[in-house]
Amino acid sequence: MWKEKYKQKLMSIDDAILSLPKRVSVVVSMAAAEGQGFLKNIHKFKDHFEKIKVITCLDMGYYEFFLNKEYEGIFELQTWFYSEPTRKSKHEDKLKILDYIPNNLHMAGLDKVMAEKEEGNTLVFWGTSTPMQEKTGYFNLGISNVYEKDLAENADIVIMEVNEKMPYVHGDTEWHINNVNVVVESNWEIPEIPISEPKEEENKIAQYIADIIEDGSTLQIGIGGIPNAVAKLLETKKDLGIHTEMLTESMIDLFEKGVITNMRKTLWKGKFVIAFALGTKRMYDFVDDNPGILELRGRFVNDPYFVCQNDKMVSLNTAISLDLTGQVVSEAIGTKQFSGTGGQLDTHRGAIKSKNGKGIIALRSTAKKGTISTIVPLLPLGAPVTVPRQDLDYVVTEWGVAHLRGRSAGERAKKLISISHPDFRKELEQEAIKMGLI
Repeated sequence: MWKEKYKQKLMSIDDAILSLPKRVSVVVSMAAAEGQGFLKNIHKFKDHFEKIKVITCLDMGYYEFFLNKEYEGIFELQTWFYSEPTRKSKHEDKLKILDYIPNNLHMAGLDKVMAEKEEGNTLVFWGTSTPMQEKTGYFNLGISNVYEKDLAENADIVIMEVNEKMPYVHGDTEWHINNVNVVVESNWEIPEIPISEPKEEENKIAQYIADIIEDGSTLQIGIGGIPNAVAKLLETKKDLGIHTEMLTESMIDLFEKGVITNMRKTLWKGKFVIAFALGTKRMYDFVDDNPGILELRGRFVNDPYFVCQNDKMVSLNTAISLDLTGQVVSEAIGTKQFSGTGGQLDTHRGAIKSKNGKGIIALRSTAKKGTISTIVPLLPLGAPVTVPRQDLDYVVTEWGVAHLRGRSAGERAKKLISISHPDFRKELEQEAIKMGLI
């Protein structure tokens, strides 16, 4: 029965693209789950469309439609999170194709649904899935459910790009053939990202962070050298748990060593609670049909209301810079968008509302080979604030820890100067005096 329905809805990728309205907005799955069959081929159908808006998050591939000037005017790419390919298009090639969507990740999907509906646009969800279970008619959304199921439930048209290499992930991840308009088939390899080895400064930062993480804590850990270094220093901890937007390779290491048990979590005890996975083949093998993984929608995983219900919740994220009062910039260099807010503010706010929770922002004290301080008197004009100063809790550099929650502006300035690089402390102190902070 379900196999017959599948056959009736099956199209080639080219035909599926040509079946789209001439004016349309298409949301694709996130990061390593992005529908490559769609993204690699849409530029070939430029003449079919009057205007096509493609909405993505953390693009993994370099796709022709946003890297070539000839597609300006027809194609528009909106993204919730910049990556190397999208930075190239926007900042190096300076093409007028790409735009950033400000967001808090747990609200991103439904906010975009609202915006597209208000504009009167036809909304398509082009998802990625495992092959359909012939017995039940269900697809599995695989390694990302940040916004995918919310979009599928609210789209005018649902197209499922089936990939037999997509891992089967337990959680709120099932989608039935009855609720699919078109099925296409692909066979691309799931993209991998290399493990970032920590540098000397990052190892020093990690030691400070590891010292303030208690046994029995539930962790949200971001990606990069600092989080990887922290994980290596947590091997003496006991009964850690995971409630995180993104599953990282270091979490698997700690699980295999018995450090992560998930047994002292308040919510979903015994489970890795995640919204998406991004890593190496080892990770994708780990999550495949693993009953210890619970992949839920980002609007649950990242909602501060749910995050804070875990006692001893620790949110660990990194920043690019912050000012002396504690305004954190994690997503841009000046006005130039570099990445995105992602779930940073979501999980940080959840952690500081948690019983005995900690919101940690980590950064190196200098940038550009030590020539500039990342702790500055004032942020550059127009720099977007990712974590407002009233939310800031712990800041960690290679020079120490500043606990800022509940402190006055002057107290904050003194503490931040104390963990800035020694080469810049006198200058920062002089600026703080001029500003009337100390």
